Amino acid sequence: MTQRVAAIDCGTNSLRLLIADVDPARHDLTDVERRMEIVRLGQGVDATGRLAPEALERTFAMLTQYRDQIAAAGAAAVRMVATSATRDASNAAEFSRGVHDILGVEPEVITGDEEARLSFTGATAELGEDGPPPPYLVVDIGGGSTEFVLGGDLDRALAAISVDIGCVRLTERHLHGDPPAAAEVQAATDDIEKALDDVAAAVPAAAANTLVGLAGSVTTVTAIALGLTVYDPRRTHHARIPAPTVHQVTSQLLAQNRAERAAIPALHPGRVDVIGAGALILDRVMQRFGFAEVVTSEHDILDGIAWSIAGRD
Repeated sequence: MTQRVAAIDCGTNSLRLLIADVDPARHDLTDVERRMEIVRLGQGVDATGRLAPEALERTFAMLTQYRDQIAAAGAAAVRMVATSATRDASNAAEFSRGVHDILGVEPEVITGDEEARLSFTGATAELGEDGPPPPYLVVDIGGGSTEFVLGGDLDRALAAISVDIGCVRLTERHLHGDPPAAAEVQAATDDIEKALDDVAAAVPAAAANTLVGLAGSVTTVTAIALGLTVYDPRRTHHARIPAPTVHQVTSQLLAQNRAERAAIPALHPGRVDVIGAGALILDRVMQRFGFAEVVTSEHDILDGIAWSIAGRD
């Protein structure tokens, strides 16, 4: 049975909304509305220990817009997940009260384990019985860190770890040349391999039958591998890219200078400087753990929140 639900993910910087029709029995999630706005809720919270009045005002104003969209769409239920910064702030109660007044629900601050489980569900719940076989290793390559979650079936995340390798971190640490020198690439590779030692100790990655890749580095490598002239998430979502192709794209990106990378049609301008490092992480993960291909997913924790409302998580 299809349910229309609304999921909200409130981070330090962004506020995201997904209104979706979810059918757990058919492993089907259909977007009605997907939106992301920058509200910078965490502005200055590290220095002051408080959520700034102007940050709260921006967030509440956007939540009011989201509430109106949710009502217009006729969503039956709403769940909002918030960053730990809202829990740690001394005026967290003010934030929670404001959210409740607008949405009628409390914002939930979830644990790292819950975050991993929701991300895993969001990435894999649509794969279904006819898709690639579980267990799945879900890899989320971010700017500062990369998360690994191993799940034995569509419902349960069994093991998870976050390691401090990301496309921005590795670029700033090692890849300074234009293009980067071989020694710089090797230093970045060594950094990745050291982190993957920690992954191997915490997560039995070899037990996974399918690698599922999330976030911009993976989707961009996929778009390049598919030869897209315009980035199209409908084409990248659930695309399967063989390991040799990932390695070829990675080698190409690391050999190009900035101007050459900027000329790639499907590459977002904001990723031009860091895509080489992101691709290198994906390439080393596939080689280290012996994956023949990566299944790309455009869906993440926001989708996991929607699935949880519908009873799939």
